[in-house]
Amino acid sequence: MTQKNIKAQASSFLNIDLPAQFIADLQKKSGNIPWHKKGKTDPWDLVESAMGLNIGGFFKEAELAFKWMVKKQNQDGSWFSSYINEKPKDKTRETNMSCYIATGVFHSWLIKKDRKFLEKMWEPVKKGINFALSLQTKRGEIYWAKSPEKKVDPMALLTGCSSIYMSLKCAIAIGFVLKKRIKHWETAFKKLEKSIQDNIHIYNISKSRFSMYWFYPVLVGALTYDGCNKRIEKYWKKYVIEGQGVRCVSDRPWITIAETSELVMALFAMGNEKLAKIVFSWIQDRIYEDGTFWCGYTFPDMTIWPEEKISWTNGVVLMACDMLYNLTSGSRLFCHNAWDGFIFKG
Repeated sequence: MTQKNIKAQASSFLNIDLPAQFIADLQKKSGNIPWHKKGKTDPWDLVESAMGLNIGGFFKEAELAFKWMVKKQNQDGSWFSSYINEKPKDKTRETNMSCYIATGVFHSWLIKKDRKFLEKMWEPVKKGINFALSLQTKRGEIYWAKSPEKKVDPMALLTGCSSIYMSLKCAIAIGFVLKKRIKHWETAFKKLEKSIQDNIHIYNISKSRFSMYWFYPVLVGALTYDGCNKRIEKYWKKYVIEGQGVRCVSDRPWITIAETSELVMALFAMGNEKLAKIVFSWIQDRIYEDGTFWCGYTFPDMTIWPEEKISWTNGVVLMACDMLYNLTSGSRLFCHNAWDGFIFKG
């Protein structure tokens, strides 16, 4: 199938220009991308939106978003958890938020191959990764945050550590491209991987009601092939409503488009393309008249909630579509077999 035919097949599901244009229109002149028009900004979701912009071909806007990130980075390499109108709202410093810039930057590299941009972003990426690793335990897990008073919260979150795992993988890959290998990152990566594979019980179980707790270790490739399959099968009925999508939390009838799209990515990443496409088809009519996606809805009454149009929701839909239909050269970022043979995995 030609690239033209692939894009035509993808556009039969959605017009990728519309969600990307929505994110670009929401972006402030500073580069900031809030959740919605009057919403907050958090660093993790801003990077997710920037990745959506790159998939949609809004390269200048994506780079402007990364410039905003650099401007807002704290001296210790962290970012605050949220901002309103450019000013910090929550001064908690979360480790997974300090890392995700690496995933976005490497994704941008895969799509644009802009070495100058990669070199310019190296220091912010390095500082962000080092902040997170400063909170890694001897066993491998990484504590989730420092409080506004800079006290370490000794709690490890499986979703957050899985996200850090992916970001650390991307940071190491950036170092390979720039010939700036940092070996202690590779050691930290292996320790984190082992903690996720062998010691999942050490992670805060109170968050297990969230579906991300279920599929994030699969999405980022932290588990073995058998481990991925067993985890998906074991908890499928707990989180998935067949024909509809993924619950945000297991005990509520609230389906979210972002979590459903991320499950699509996780399924495709582990090699189950057929099921990934089936799940993605469930949400294709969950759109507003302008072609942007709902954030979520309750089931079975089909009440849209919340009603705001969310930037990062549309960003992750674009990422899922890219994975399924290979729209850009960044489409294989999360695919497990795309990372086979990397020296730090050996």
